[in-house]
Amino acid sequence: MDRATRDQLVLDHLPLVGYLVSDLCMRVTNADREEMAAVGALALVAAAGSYDPQRGVPFGAFVRIRINGAFADEMRSVDWATRGTRRRIRETRQVRDSLAQALCREPSTDELAAALGVSRSEVEATLQDASRRVSPLDELTAQMIADQSEGPEDALFARERAETLRHAVEALPERMRRIVRDLYFGDKTVKDLAAELGCTHSAVSQQRSEALRLLRDAVEPRVTGLPTVPGTRHSRVAADRYQRYMADFEQAAARPVAAGLEGGLRDGQPRPAARTYA
Repeated sequence: MDRATRDQLVLDHLPLVGYLVSDLCMRVTNADREEMAAVGALALVAAAGSYDPQRGVPFGAFVRIRINGAFADEMRSVDWATRGTRRRIRETRQVRDSLAQALCREPSTDELAAALGVSRSEVEATLQDASRRVSPLDELTAQMIADQSEGPEDALFARERAETLRHAVEALPERMRRIVRDLYFGDKTVKDLAAELGCTHSAVSQQRSEALRLLRDAVEPRVTGLPTVPGTRHSRVAADRYQRYMADFEQAAARPVAAGLEGGLRDGQPRPAARTYA
């Protein structure tokens, strides 16, 4: 099969990728639509390159299997949940949908707990797990942590970015700061931190996600040079807590560079100046 034919197959079946992504996002709660669309498109291109019409299998059926297989591989590679957790999420969603149809409204948490025969706290924890997303360090933050500079000017910029990140972490509330420091600059796992802090795995993950959003709000304008649009932010904390964090960050960033390099993330010691408002 020549290249022109393969390219035409890709163009003709791009809508199939969108359909399969939509179907996946309706069935699972931890799939990012844009990421899955990229995975599906790559699988489509790969399938067009390896397709052999002599085998008598229609390309539509062939590529559907390849795309769904790529989705499954991607989901397994980033999934944080065990099979038991996924089963609880699936059962809770099924019962919630059944109650919603019977009651003609969304059931309350207590109604869900009664129907499932579990406690209210278990239902709340399951619903929180169902809404979770994997939140690794984003590309911008990763670039600031890993110095891949090639010259003196790049080294200076990398140092400035790393220092900005240190100040942003320094200004985090105490618990968030500890979670970020231990997970990304130490060698602890979410499970380790949950045991040390006396909370659930889900609670640590939620605090980590919110910490990363706050870091992005603080660091992104300084690194990219783009102005901040009033009223837009990544963080979901209350406005007053958000303003306190940004004020603490500006105060930390105003200190000399050496102050940030002598302690904090590098030696693992807590910053006494940071607030504990979360």
